[in-house]
Amino acid sequence: MDAPGLKLRIDFAGGARIGPGKIDLLEAVARTGSITAAGRALGMSYRRAWLLLDALNRTFDTPVVATAAGGAGGGGAEVTPFGLELIAAYRALQADCAALAAARFGVYAARLAPDAPTTDALGGD
Repeated sequence: MDAPGLKLRIDFAGGARIGPGKIDLLEAVARTGSITAAGRALGMSYRRAWLLLDALNRTFDTPVVATAAGGAGGGGAEVTPFGLELIAAYRALQADCAALAAARFGVYAARLAPDAPTTDALGGD
């Protein structure tokens, strides 16, 4: 039986937030060196990826992504040391929370009904 999972979103004052989508995007930029390639890898448009990264850059007093303009030499994007720190902090908290969720709710996972409805079928959680 799989341990129960969770999705983690951090809400900051003023409405800024970080969740799995933005962290996945940062990791994709770190892997690919490109906003376009990162967005493509995650099934999102360049515009959506750029808007999310721009929002992250404006959220903190230090940028999470640095970009270079395109052209003959090509452009690119790089996750800054602060961005890497943010990814690591989020992933560490995610692992801590997953372990706690498994400890507290693992016993209930074994008690799920075989035909239990999913949140997709009900439209909420």
